Amino acid sequence: MTLSASSASRRIAATVLTAGALVSAVALPATAQDRDHDRHRPQARVAISDVQADSPGRDNGSNRSLNREWVEITNQSRHAVNLDGWTLRDSDGHRYRFDDVRLSGRATVRIHTGVGRDTRTDLYQDRHHYMWDNYADTATLRDNRGRTVDSESWGRGHRR
Repeated sequence: MTLSASSASRRIAATVLTAGALVSAVALPATAQDRDHDRHRPQARVAISDVQADSPGRDNGSNRSLNREWVEITNQSRHAVNLDGWTLRDSDGHRYRFDDVRLSGRATVRIHTGVGRDTRTDLYQDRHHYMWDNYADTATLRDNRGRTVDSESWGRGHRR
């Protein structure tokens, strides 16, 4: 009886080990496949793509001059991104908040400092004073949770 119990224990142990090996072999490719799928899943990537901090011509404070000062934001993915609640700030703490803005895939929107009528490609901060320092400043784009998405610095003492 001891011999058959030992033999049965060995068979059970061998069955458990075989089942474990099969589950591991089946699970590994699935896990690798999931990781591969996540790696290739398109992620929304929004970035500051260009800055015109120094309005061309004289800085005379006119609305035209103010609107020639701008920051461009580009959605580099193929999928639309909801920018509602996102912010664009300068190093002095001046802030523009995006309200009800949806940026299509591969699209760019230009945020002007002055007053104007918002369109799909141009947004206006409706300010009456310049926001961006001509000589040195940092534009920081944050998402609706306050996380920094991108920043662009220019002028003396800036770091990339």
